[in-house]
Amino acid sequence: MHTIYIDGNSLTLKDLVDVARHNAKVQLSEEAISKIKKSRALVDEFVENEEVVYGITTGFGKFSDVTISKEDTETLQTNLIRSHACGVGKPLAEEDVRGTMLLRINTLVKGYSGIRLETINVLMEMLNKGVHPVIPEKGSLGASGDLAPLAHMVLVMLGEGEAYYQGIRMSGKEAMEKAGIPTIQLTSKEGLALINGTPVMTAIGGLAAYDALNLTKIADISAALTIEALNGIIDAYDERVHTIRPHKGQIDCAKNLLNLTKSSQLTSKQGEIRVQDAYTLRCIPQIHGASRDAINYVIEKINIELNSVTDNPLIFADDKKVISGGNFHGQPMALAFDFLGIALSELANSSERRIERLVNPQLSGLPGFLTEKGGLNSGFMIPQYTAAALVSENKVLAHPASVDSIPSSANQEDHVSMGTIAARKAKEILYNTTRVLAIELYAAAQAIDFDEPKKLGEGTKIAYEAIREKVDRLYDDRIMNVDINTCAILIEDNTILNAVEKGLGKLL
Repeated sequence: MHTIYIDGNSLTLKDLVDVARHNAKVQLSEEAISKIKKSRALVDEFVENEEVVYGITTGFGKFSDVTISKEDTETLQTNLIRSHACGVGKPLAEEDVRGTMLLRINTLVKGYSGIRLETINVLMEMLNKGVHPVIPEKGSLGASGDLAPLAHMVLVMLGEGEAYYQGIRMSGKEAMEKAGIPTIQLTSKEGLALINGTPVMTAIGGLAAYDALNLTKIADISAALTIEALNGIIDAYDERVHTIRPHKGQIDCAKNLLNLTKSSQLTSKQGEIRVQDAYTLRCIPQIHGASRDAINYVIEKINIELNSVTDNPLIFADDKKVISGGNFHGQPMALAFDFLGIALSELANSSERRIERLVNPQLSGLPGFLTEKGGLNSGFMIPQYTAAALVSENKVLAHPASVDSIPSSANQEDHVSMGTIAARKAKEILYNTTRVLAIELYAAAQAIDFDEPKKLGEGTKIAYEAIREKVDRLYDDRIMNVDINTCAILIEDNTILNAVEKGLGKLL
């Protein structure tokens, strides 16, 4: 794995994935080091002159009008971390923690935060050596940024809190000792610089959005298999239909469906079997395409946030100016991640309705619940229940977090984003939607077995064979969650997508 150079300006979503999931190493650019030192020098000057500057020589939030002496600035920063480390719930996944650490480093190196180089180096060493703080998943309002979860990250830098090292949960002090990383004593401005911002929500939501892009392609593949299992009418995907309503996602999806079903002997033309299909077949480009466009919009916002300064106050070293603003406010990401959850939910909604069409003999013309021994066997009756339950849960989760706000800090912080909740919900919706699509792939492969798989299109045949390499055709009832989970793994590890794209070329 290559080394990623951090300069605050060029981090990509792929870099986030490489560091968070594949343990790519990070290193600071020379330009970044220069900016960090210049910014820090100005903070030291303010402290030495005892100038009143928010978060440097004052308290925080409602206590911003309390002046802190030069002698107490270090205590102020340590107290900040300890008092703010009040998250609850299960620990964030390792990839989310690693992503959070990376994004915090990338913000700090831009040179607007006033933190010492040695402090950033400690966080970078933790990332490179695999010291992963235990960060409870709940407790962030998304403004002033991800305060509580980030405080748990910083505790380990101080030799406090807890961390995972080499897969074992231990005290932060022990983890740092085992990894050979010196702990630090925070000084003026540093605690605030480390915990004020949006890296937690952006890491969680960014990784979910990256997966969501691939999932839109899987949704097209699973839909194409269902189209063929049900002898779907492909006229609806004709390029002429979509160029006169030129939403990019819609056009791309229609092209994917035609590409996947190319040379199929199972699809039909309008009027051959029926005049038109139900909406979840006929309108796949419009439904999937809208979700695809929404996800791409979210990724545009993530790409901005990855290389943004999101802490407060901001140090403008060239102007010798400190400005207290609101870049920590997570609203830009909160709205985006709510949109991501809604877009993913719609992929699951349409997939579940196609599953129903596959298992319902009145709609499919196939054996009821895709079993030849109905009554003795239940076949695919209950997988549809599971899909319905997941879709229903998604509808609850898709309620926007960003429309809520509860004032905090004695009404000083009187509007908050709930962006981290939005990101966590989007991740859960992604999980559910993946399982719904897994059920559709499983059911569509079974339905195709009642005809002749060799009649499948060029892309769908590859997908069918990838499924059948791991999941056998169902003849008699068996424990079906094993097969569903196997299909979900084939989605998540990109087995199906990679096989299809290797044989067919990149899907749009």
